[in-house]
Amino acid sequence: MEKLTITTPSDVLSFIGHTLGFWPQESLVCITMNENSIGATLRIDLPRQPGQELPYARTVAHYLTSDTTATSILFAVYTSETTHPGQTKPHAGTIAALTGVLAEQGITIRDGLFVGDTTFSPYDGEPGTSIALPVSSTQTSAINAEFIYRGSYIQATDRITLPTTSEARTKANAVGKHMETISSQQSDTALEQGRKLWADMLDSTEFPGDDDCHALVANLQFPAIRDRLIADIPGVDEPMQHILFAQTETAPKWSRIEWAQQVLLHAYTRTSPEHAAPVLTAIGYINWWEGRGSKAHQFLQLALDTDPAYRLARLSDQMIGYGIVAGWNMNKNTAYRALPFDMP
Repeated sequence: MEKLTITTPSDVLSFIGHTLGFWPQESLVCITMNENSIGATLRIDLPRQPGQELPYARTVAHYLTSDTTATSILFAVYTSETTHPGQTKPHAGTIAALTGVLAEQGITIRDGLFVGDTTFSPYDGEPGTSIALPVSSTQTSAINAEFIYRGSYIQATDRITLPTTSEARTKANAVGKHMETISSQQSDTALEQGRKLWADMLDSTEFPGDDDCHALVANLQFPAIRDRLIADIPGVDEPMQHILFAQTETAPKWSRIEWAQQVLLHAYTRTSPEHAAPVLTAIGYINWWEGRGSKAHQFLQLALDTDPAYRLARLSDQMIGYGIVAGWNMNKNTAYRALPFDMP
């Protein structure tokens, strides 16, 4: 793949939007760098209460130092708060604290951007000067054009909208019949058949029919089968526990993972609320693998909305809340959508 070069602030913001998949709001975004090569991208909500600057900075630094090759970072503050000449920028205390904490780790801040609702400018620039550029200029940047050419797009927010589903009772009965069949089988036979069904779906280029969707959802109701099916998604032949926690030596097949998410969303529309929690949890897991912690949290919360006692969703959400990062995202060669970019 041809290496691309980010040369302008508009390129930086386009890269952030496409990497995250949405335009951040009230957020701090940091990009790690090793010399001129881009590493990981982190988005985190800006602190809402004064006096939390140092703890917040330490949390951000903890995430950033997961990239052990990082020597510097770029950052962008996205906020609707306005700036005025002669006054400090919003969240200046947070940036100052982050600068100090990162310096202790041998990481410098290379540059920063202040992104408002309609314009953006260098974070250390004077408010109201002519160096401010319209946010709309990102739409004509070279990097934005390249991402769009590759099929990427930026959503307005990261808020999840699930596809609609209906005829819950009929779908629940269909899933229930498959569950009865699975329960009547020997555990090894049930697992083998469930994996074969799932593998055929992942190898196909077409969405499965309703009956196969009902069978998939039924298999996901059994924890031992569910865990194995989730581990089968990345297409990696390594121990299951290594795959589930994204700690494999082999890079995952991201196109296969993306297709699995689409199939699971398709299956979700063929099920009922009483059987939806495992499906939504599996999708949450995929988003965690991809480094989309906020979306993973939303899917896991949706799973818990359908079944408040669903243990895997609760434990997975706690894991994300503790700040545990999927191992694949600590290596730019295995991270989701790792594209070859350089900075001048």
